[in-house]
Amino acid sequence: MSNVNKSKNQIVKKHKKKHWTRDDTELSLLALPTTIWFFLFSFMPMFGIIIAFKDYKIIPGKGFLYNLLHSEWVGFKNFEFLIKSNDIVVLLRNTILYNVVFIILGILIPVTLAIMINLIYSKRKSKVYQTMMFFPHFMSWVVVAYFVYAFLSVDKGLFNQILTSMGKDPVQWYMEKNYWPFILVFMQVWKTMGYSMVVYLASITGIDGTLYEAAVIDGANKKQQVRYITLPCLKTVVIMMFILNIGRVFYSDFGLFYQISRGASGSIFTTTATIDTFVYNALQSSTPIGMTAAATFFQSVACCITILLANWIVKKIDDESAII
Repeated sequence: MSNVNKSKNQIVKKHKKKHWTRDDTELSLLALPTTIWFFLFSFMPMFGIIIAFKDYKIIPGKGFLYNLLHSEWVGFKNFEFLIKSNDIVVLLRNTILYNVVFIILGILIPVTLAIMINLIYSKRKSKVYQTMMFFPHFMSWVVVAYFVYAFLSVDKGLFNQILTSMGKDPVQWYMEKNYWPFILVFMQVWKTMGYSMVVYLASITGIDGTLYEAAVIDGANKKQQVRYITLPCLKTVVIMMFILNIGRVFYSDFGLFYQISRGASGSIFTTTATIDTFVYNALQSSTPIGMTAAATFFQSVACCITILLANWIVKKIDDESAII
């Protein structure tokens, strides 16, 4: 009987997980550079949040930290800069509505393209299409802005030359606000759809091929395979991307709204200005830095609440699809 108990104890000891293994050490070393990077560039700068609650003053001969710590506390007074702004309604409307459109189109178009490319029999053509769609992702908005200007320039723009050749008057693109919602949405989709498409395409290629084989045996056509196999298998990835994107609904792509519109000012301000461009223009003026910091801090808090709320709603509907 004692021998049996000893053998049981030996088996339990063998199967008992160690507190720290060699694999844990190797994985920790691999994660160390990323951890250090996040600590230096993501967590340490959070100390500067207090500038949003201070009347930051520069003291001659002193460094930034000394000036920050010895500046007067003003509480939430700096937040009045954004709240009492005459343009706050326009800024919030543009920022939120543009992002809502970007999120919807950023899911529908890439998912559709990923499914279409996955159905292409020629692998060479599939790779060519992927590369062509993915290429805009690597282009800077500054470079893209020059291409857009080549199309929309009043004097030598391609669009105006076409209109002139057809006997019509040229359009002042950078002064007509009605065109810019369509221009900005088109440019955003054009630049980002390739990256999102690759993400969804990678998920599609990871679907078990036996599911499609069984569907073919049962007589399912391509449309039915997409509806009953591909889309349900993509649900988790789509929801994850949705939650991550909705977490930035109070942020805007500064390069898109500022570079493409060449300053987001003038007569097109009401359709191109967002919170980010407003803060940048404020930094270029004599506005105290504490007030601009308060505006960006408001963005961070609003986005944090939004992503937590979206995740909570998703968790209530489908617990397995939530990311937290």
